[in-house]
Amino acid sequence: MSLLRIAGRPLLASMFVAGGLQSLRRPEDLAPVAEPIVRPVTDRVPVLPDRTEQLVRLNGAVHVVGGLMLGLGRCPRLAALALAATLVPTTLAAHRYWDAEDPSERAQQRIHFLKNLSMMGGLLIAADDTGSAPSLLWRGRHAAQDLRHDAHPVRRSVRATARPAATAAGVRAKLSACAGR
Repeated sequence: MSLLRIAGRPLLASMFVAGGLQSLRRPEDLAPVAEPIVRPVTDRVPVLPDRTEQLVRLNGAVHVVGGLMLGLGRCPRLAALALAATLVPTTLAAHRYWDAEDPSERAQQRIHFLKNLSMMGGLLIAADDTGSAPSLLWRGRHAAQDLRHDAHPVRRSVRATARPAATAAGVRAKLSACAGR
């Protein structure tokens, strides 16, 4: 594993662990901000909890677990994907700069919104990172190429032996036909 991965994953994960712990400890602080996003989501997805505090806590748990997994390098691609998925509603709920009236507040929210977009970009890169090991798709393609490559000499060998065998069978058939008369 490269030094950049060893250092980069925990750095990327640290924000999620810290924010997730805050959401787990005090969901009531974030519930009013999350409410405009939670209601439409819970109406469409019935398996989610109804109370906003519970959803904030659930989101925080995903952030903590996903952040720890990413930081420790345990299933980092899956963890990065889960974090990226939970970052969308978090960003839309907490950093609605387009609704801010005060210009300085709008500027701050825009900075946080763009910061979250940047983090999402890093998470998507981490989700695609195979850690210098070939992906399953690459391995499958190359296994198929290897099979085609290995099959080529077999095909030539079969063709080379099939012609004389067919000729011998034809001669035998003619001899049998002649002997039977």
